[in-house]
Amino acid sequence: MRNWIVGGSIAAAGAFAVTSWWGVRRLREQHSRSAVGEPAQSPPPGPQQVAVILNPIKARAAEAEMLIEAACRGAGWPKPMVFETLVDDPGHSMARKALEAGADVVIPCGGDGTVRVVAEALAGTDVALGLVPLGTGNLLARNLDLDVTNLSHCVHTALFGRQRRIDTARMELRNRVTGETSEHTFLVIAGMGMDAEILSDTNEDLKRAVGWIAYTEAGIRHMPGRRRKRVEISLNDGEFQTRRVRSVLFANCGKLPGGVDFIPEAYVDDGVLDIVVMSPRTLIGWIAMYLKVTFQHNRPVPAMSFYGAQNVRIRSAEPVETQADGDPTGPATDIRVEVNPLSLLARVAH
Repeated sequence: MRNWIVGGSIAAAGAFAVTSWWGVRRLREQHSRSAVGEPAQSPPPGPQQVAVILNPIKARAAEAEMLIEAACRGAGWPKPMVFETLVDDPGHSMARKALEAGADVVIPCGGDGTVRVVAEALAGTDVALGLVPLGTGNLLARNLDLDVTNLSHCVHTALFGRQRRIDTARMELRNRVTGETSEHTFLVIAGMGMDAEILSDTNEDLKRAVGWIAYTEAGIRHMPGRRRKRVEISLNDGEFQTRRVRSVLFANCGKLPGGVDFIPEAYVDDGVLDIVVMSPRTLIGWIAMYLKVTFQHNRPVPAMSFYGAQNVRIRSAEPVETQADGDPTGPATDIRVEVNPLSLLARVAH
């Protein structure tokens, strides 16, 4: 059985690579816009105080720190402040210290989790977020059209790029079974159901070896699992409607690894959450969803519904797994997600 799963994962990854290449080619033809629509502005002139929130376990962390320090020195700016994340603190206290020290731009050097934590601290301020992506997904960087394979380019953009305001979103969770509550800021996509289960069950060794393709193996294992969950959904504080779903996604923007523009209409500065309700019952339903995402056709797919809203609420009789920008956020029975329009100042290339 294990060999079948591994073999299926390899085959699926190969097919995904081919269709991703085709999707990227088509996206370039369809979308001449950048990820955000408002024109970017130059940052204030003069030296800037830079703060770096560094995840020291990332493979290129030392190189990123060196490049930032060299660029600041070359520009005649003060030496950047560097704060390293800890196992039990992915950046919360470090981001607060950076703000208290008067940073003009804060640069998370790490994965999507580090970016989320720093963005949460900067949201609602005039302090800019610079991005030096060192993770597996690097979701926000992809949606801001940064070249995530070019570390020098990302460092230059984080320090000297233009800047514009983008939306953030906040997910509030409550588990009526345990009484636990939590809140999470996210920038790209959060979700509940099967997508969160896959993220929680992805093999970390495989993830380190092959990157985001590792999610394919976990996805294949979860496809034949438990069927759809009964939940109640409310959009914009309207009446609750009952649906049976495998996953519900809340998208602030829609580009994913592999060149997939999961929701081409999702803009990161439009003040709208794009809600995707997925409810496949058979293999045909999964294939139909896959083809719709890959080839971006406009024909409706019964197993996949799209909505736009400023907020969404979900209630479930039993706890369901949740995630925010690829990080598991635990089981919940009550979920509320709301967009915060233009709340974050981000450095971009153009």
